[in-house]
Amino acid sequence: MEKTVLNVQGMSCGHCEKAVKSALGELDGVQNVDVSLKDGKVEVEFDSSKATVAVMKDAIEDQGYDVV
Repeated sequence: MEKTVLNVQGMSCGHCEKAVKSALGELDGVQNVDVSLKDGKVEVEFDSSKATVAVMKDAIEDQGYDVV
């Protein structure tokens, strides 16, 4: 398992947190998602043989948030 931290802009409420967690949770290989609204960070634990950071970024951006 690997971990990565993504900086996400535009999250401000519980709905934002749920949308990001849900989008990432649906990806094959993603095991755990921890969202910090205060810090604008999303920590993801994943199997790198099944999921990539690029796919995770796309999933977050598809929800309307910016990954920087």
